[in-house]
Amino acid sequence: MSIDFHTHAFHPKIAGKVLEQLEGHYGISPVGTGEMDDLLARLDAAGIERAAVLAAATAPAQVIPANNWAIELARTQPRIVPFGTIHPGYPDCEAELDRLESAGIKGIKIHADFQGFRLDDPALFPVLEAIRGRFVALFHVGDRLPPEKNPSCPAKLAAIHRDFPGLTIVAAHLGGYLHWAEALTHLAGSDIYLDTSSSLPFIDGGLLASILDRHPAERVLFGSDYPLFDPAREIARLRQRLGLSDADLELLLANGEALLAD
Repeated sequence: MSIDFHTHAFHPKIAGKVLEQLEGHYGISPVGTGEMDDLLARLDAAGIERAAVLAAATAPAQVIPANNWAIELARTQPRIVPFGTIHPGYPDCEAELDRLESAGIKGIKIHADFQGFRLDDPALFPVLEAIRGRFVALFHVGDRLPPEKNPSCPAKLAAIHRDFPGLTIVAAHLGGYLHWAEALTHLAGSDIYLDTSSSLPFIDGGLLASILDRHPAERVLFGSDYPLFDPAREIARLRQRLGLSDADLELLLANGEALLAD
């Protein structure tokens, strides 16, 4: 079964505001409305059966509302695999993770840059310990700041991978948006998963080839980063940039389902 492992969809009351914030931060004009009906229509157009929908609470007070939305999606949208969120500043992470697990939530999105901490912040470590063995942890990695100053970077995620064995890690954006040289050094070839979101329009061809040559093919996940990019257009980029056969593309699109089934 095919899956887009990196998408976002928002409640209609906040979708417009969130899209404005995303465009302001990344300088990328969204392709869609950011609402569920638009995402589902674009999945259909791309021939993709399911999607992981990610959210990250930018403050402790947002944890419960964001997770309520994830739980509602799990209840009402059979094609959607919603990820929950947690924040090191939230006062009862264990209870909230129990609530998510009971609702069938399979993953947690961690976006240190937007959530206001660093991946090497000791306050995050008890959260990672609580996630380990229970959820897939999908990390945003990289941004415009140089790696040593960026809240998330490939080296920080590599340290988490070293210090929390057994934590199932997905590194978004091929291991580090705009930090692909560091992703090649610190993450490629490991047993973490890399998703392709927000990478194909920007990454140098040599770095793209080097990362994918070094990394296990079964640990590369397709991600469009909708609503910033369209799933069908990102599949076309995969074909164009990687020269994938139909069979290779089918395998790549199925890797996410294999991960969720583990």
